[in-house]
Amino acid sequence: MVVPLSADEVARFWRGFRTFRDLAIIALMLLDGLRSCEVLDLQLEDLCLADAHLCVLGKGNKERVLPLPAETLEVLQNYLRLERPRTNLPSLFVSLKGRQRGRPMTAAGLRSLFRHHRLCSKVPQANPHRFRHTFGADMARAGISLPALMHLMGHTQIRTTMLYVELAPQDVWREYAERLPSASVCPLRRFHESTCPDSGADL
Repeated sequence: MVVPLSADEVARFWRGFRTFRDLAIIALMLLDGLRSCEVLDLQLEDLCLADAHLCVLGKGNKERVLPLPAETLEVLQNYLRLERPRTNLPSLFVSLKGRQRGRPMTAAGLRSLFRHHRLCSKVPQANPHRFRHTFGADMARAGISLPALMHLMGHTQIRTTMLYVELAPQDVWREYAERLPSASVCPLRRFHESTCPDSGADL
């Protein structure tokens, strides 16, 4: 089971980013659950900023429409308005500097981006898949239905979605403790409270 990142790990990793492009990439993984290949394949025409949604072409050429949270929408707008070089290429994410400026961002470039920020943030387990899994786990903890999460993550089999929503042991114990019946409704507790302290001495 892939363990999702903690809130502190996400905050430490996020804090080191300095460009709207990189913030948008992380936001799409963390807040919309996109795979790294889906991020790199995004085209300008896939964005509908006015309606705050995004068309994603996933595995098996299966298209899904995802909502864009306000935070993601803002960094995408800033990237397009302030950072993205003028180019006729349709790719949403392009290189910002160097000889490849204006060219589509590559898988190698994305790996380099994550490698750099892992070192700077001292969060060695941060990678695109871990961010996607963190999205799935966060949604499950928030109570989203499995069919809805299945759509958001682009799964064709619900058992795949189930792998993402498995909770760590500490989550299970916490939820158990929170939902354990109170003394007022639990007959076992009422019985225990009504007996004498030494009622079990002869057992």
